This record gives sequence, C-alpha cells and structure tokens, in this order.
Amino acid sequence: MNHPVPSAPPPGDADPLSRVPLGEQVRGLLLEGLLSGRWQPGERIVERRLAAELNVSQAPVREALRSLQTLGLLDAEPNRGVRVRTIGPAELREVYRVRAALERLAAESAVVRLAGDTAALERHAELMAAAATAGDTIAQARHGVAFHREIVAASGNGTLLRTWEGLGVEVWTVLSLHRARPELHENAADHRPLIEAFRRQDPEAGRLLAEHVLEYSRRTA
Repeated sequence: MNHPVPSAPPPGDADPLSRVPLGEQVRGLLLEGLLSGRWQPGERIVERRLAAELNVSQAPVREALRSLQTLGLLDAEPNRGVRVRTIGPAELREVYRVRAALERLAAESAVVRLAGDTAALERHAELMAAAATAGDTIAQARHGVAFHREIVAASGNGTLLRTWEGLGVEVWTVLSLHRARPELHENAADHRPLIEAFRRQDPEAGRLLAEHVLEYSRRTA
C-alpha cells in the first residue's frame, strides 16, 4: 500500500514548547495509520522505510513499534520486522473486563478520598464535550482517558495505577471508539452520572464505573 503517512516535523523544526517525546508522536502517527487503514491486518511495517517517510531517525520509530507491539497491536517476526495483528471483538472485551475490574477497585477508594470534590472530573468532562463539538474523536478519547485516570490516581494505590496504565488504555479507547463510532456528544454525556456518583459519595460508585466501562466493550462487539 502506498497511502501517504502524515509527516512528522524534522527534529530541528520541532516546537521548543512541545513536551511530547518524538517516540510518542511517531506512535500517534502509527496508531492513526492503523485506524485509517493505511496498514491492513497482516501487512508488514518496515522500520527503515517509515523513518524515511517521516524524516526522523529509526530510533523513535523503533520505540513506537515496540510500544504498539507490547500493547498487542503488532506482531514481531524474527529478521522480518513487524506485521499488523488482527484485533477481534473478543480481545477488546478481554481488555475492557480487566480495565473494569481495576477501575471498580480504584473507585471504591477514590470515592472516599475525593470526599465529594469532583472539580477535576468536571474539567475533563467539559473537555470531552468540547472535543465532541469539534468532532475530534482522538481528543475525546484522550480527555476520556484522563477522566478515568483521575479516578484511578485518586485511589492512592500506586500499584493499581501502574497496572492500569500498563493496559495502554488510551490506545484501546481510540481503537474501540473507531470501531463503535458512537455519537460523540452521547459519549461525553455518559460520564455525567459518574461525576454525580462521586459528588454524592455514592458507595455504589465502583459498580457504576465498572458497568460504564463494560458498556463500551459491548458496543464494539
């Protein structure tokens, strides 16, 4: 396939205010390509060729490929580089079931520790709504993940947070939103009942959060 890949800026031309590492920028471009069909399941991604197309060294490309391989989106082949994996609904559901269990556990502590303070959750929900208005699925996924991370971090359990982050939640969220194609304003609004649950310190907040996460896995089936 010869579809163009969005160009990354040459290292010397990068915005000095940008704090996003080049490897993460390349990973974002790779993910965008996977979602848009630039690479199809089974297709090989050539590290050297991709680095030349993006006008970057092979190091950040290699870092990005390894990151997506760790998340299960790519398969490595000895002496042959990487190929795009086929990700089925069953695998997405597995990830969401694990995520739901972790977030339920986190919420049970977070609802007590937050003590009704939902300002941070409100801020992320507003950014999700703004992304919906702009029709920006990627931005909505990013702010949605930030919303959920706020809850996991509020649990005060560092091991739980690291395990949750290890799932690559943002990547799987973008993938599932791309497949389910939900109405973006509806997706943003779905988070309002969670905010209310944390505001009133509802002891059922953990269950509500887990059900919220699992509902998105059902939409990708």
